[in-house]
Amino acid sequence: MEDTWYRRTVLARMLAVAVEKVNATRLYRTLDAILPLKSDIEIHLKQRAGELFSPDFDLLLYDVTSTYFEGQAKANPQAMRGYSRDHRGDCKQVCIGLVATQDGFPLAYEVFAGKRADVTTVEEIVEVMESKYGRARRVWVMDRGMVSENNLQFLRDRDGLYLVGTPRGMLKRFQAYLPDSNWSEVQEGIEVKLINSPDGRETFVLCRSADRREKEKAIHERFAKRIEAGLGKLNRELEHARKKRDRAVHERRIGRLLGRNSRAAGGFKIELVEDKTCQAGLKLCWSRAEAWRQWARLSEGCYLLRTNLREQSPQKLWQTYMQLTDVEAVFRTGKSDLKIRPIWHQLEHRVQGHILFSFLAYALWKTLQIWMERSGLGRGVRTVIEEFARLKANDVILKTSAGREIRLCCITQPDPAQRALLDRMGLTLPERLGRPSWVRKPKTWHEM
Repeated sequence: MEDTWYRRTVLARMLAVAVEKVNATRLYRTLDAILPLKSDIEIHLKQRAGELFSPDFDLLLYDVTSTYFEGQAKANPQAMRGYSRDHRGDCKQVCIGLVATQDGFPLAYEVFAGKRADVTTVEEIVEVMESKYGRARRVWVMDRGMVSENNLQFLRDRDGLYLVGTPRGMLKRFQAYLPDSNWSEVQEGIEVKLINSPDGRETFVLCRSADRREKEKAIHERFAKRIEAGLGKLNRELEHARKKRDRAVHERRIGRLLGRNSRAAGGFKIELVEDKTCQAGLKLCWSRAEAWRQWARLSEGCYLLRTNLREQSPQKLWQTYMQLTDVEAVFRTGKSDLKIRPIWHQLEHRVQGHILFSFLAYALWKTLQIWMERSGLGRGVRTVIEEFARLKANDVILKTSAGREIRLCCITQPDPAQRALLDRMGLTLPERLGRPSWVRKPKTWHEM
């Protein structure tokens, strides 16, 4: 890596660090030197974000992701196997909890062991933020993976506010409200409804999405067809068996079939009964569960939010919750554009340093994105980076009257598209980088 990227940039001139001095050892030393400053860096970022963008620090988004290792990572006690969002259950991983502002600017993060459950991280991350910035009545926005009654009570006990997703099972409690016509449209295909809790301490927001309904319907149908096919195969085996079959073996097969297709498993009533008229000694009886099917049709596309915020419309609450997609975008950008995965480091402190630099890289990425948005250029950071990457710096060698040569680092002139981007963002390119320098001629053999 150090043999390519640094050489292709003008960093050597800007930082006054020669190309040959940038090697793996130097980069590792940089990781080690920066890591102890993590807390100070996060506080500085919050201060600078406030100066540049005036974000709302009273509303914080929190989510967790994972990133996996190549190698055994035996020297890192946090590297463990757990639920992998990267679909790499064969690899060890660490989990990363990220706190961001309402517009997705990253404020802080913590690294957790790879098998740590999301719901167990909430108290720790809240206390970390309070230790840095003091206790305040912040609004915490989190998805349903963070939700437990203990966590919500923890926030209430410290006068905290929350807006969270809820487990799927809680939707059943609001079944009577789903057929009603009293829904408000927040955008095309999205409807919401406000429901107050009986004790008045909380508010629930029923949401339903037309696109999500079609997606869930297709998922249910696909899994149901797989279950029917699997049951049909098992039934044919029993019908054509030439000897008695073991009930426990077939019950396990049915269990595995339902486990692989759990989204539709509740839609079937299945029973293995003894049947002395066939050689297998068993008969498979199954049917569709009509009550489950009716509930599925009623609830497809619906989800439930929960909050202790007061005097906010269901539209506003839904829009606030959907800003969690900004944190999900952080994770996607970090894993794709910023290459946070896979992790190749094996030592714990090197892994921590790698994640810190990825966090800083995203802070720069998000700064550019907000800058672009406020300049009317949209959110396509990658496009702007690719445009500016075509700008070049060239060394120009000039001879002087004294016979010596002087080197100038000159910037190429931007083309019309690049100039338009620079103008919209209020940027001016310098004509040259750094100060002119004398060209040192290599010594001849008789001068050595």
